[in-house]
Amino acid sequence: MFRVEELAIDALLVPVSFTLAEQEVLMVSGVSGSGKSLLLRALADLEPHSGQAWLNAEKQSAFPPPVWRRQVMWFPAETAWWDDSVEAHYPDAVTEKDSDWLVSGLAALGLPKSILKQPVTALSSGEKQRLALLRGLAFQPKVLLLDEVTANLDPDSTLAVEALVQSYLAEQQACAVWVSHDPAQAERLASQQLVLSKGSTTL
Repeated sequence: MFRVEELAIDALLVPVSFTLAEQEVLMVSGVSGSGKSLLLRALADLEPHSGQAWLNAEKQSAFPPPVWRRQVMWFPAETAWWDDSVEAHYPDAVTEKDSDWLVSGLAALGLPKSILKQPVTALSSGEKQRLALLRGLAFQPKVLLLDEVTANLDPDSTLAVEALVQSYLAEQQACAVWVSHDPAQAERLASQQLVLSKGSTTL
């Protein structure tokens, strides 16, 4: 469902190619400076690049950039918040009618519904990561570009995020490209692995 051919950016000396089917996870690892985050940004069409990507046989170039980025969504390691209130970041999911998915997602991640009433400044880094993941999943992207989204989590919370993502991929027939430095996480999740270095890539 997601195919990438000869994608190249300045940080990668060797172009990247791969194909992912529904529910597959490509785990990306490599030393600092090898271009992992830039690769995800390029896949989301947020970084200048050459090469081509297809989503369900349709070229990236056929999508308006905002539409592509909703379907091929980047989840950065450093989360962004544009309002003081957590609740304000979920405008379509705080009413009783539309909140079921959010409440169940919070519960799956070990977060109480009351966290929506907190100010963003009261959140820990790990809480921000989990809430930002739910915020993005509300748009139902088909490709998740996950940039160390469990880096600030304890082991139990990490497993909860992994379970939520795997459930989402199955329900939405989606796939993921996941940057991680954790070999155990790669062992648990990877359908394929991509190792980046400053001079080469290994798939």
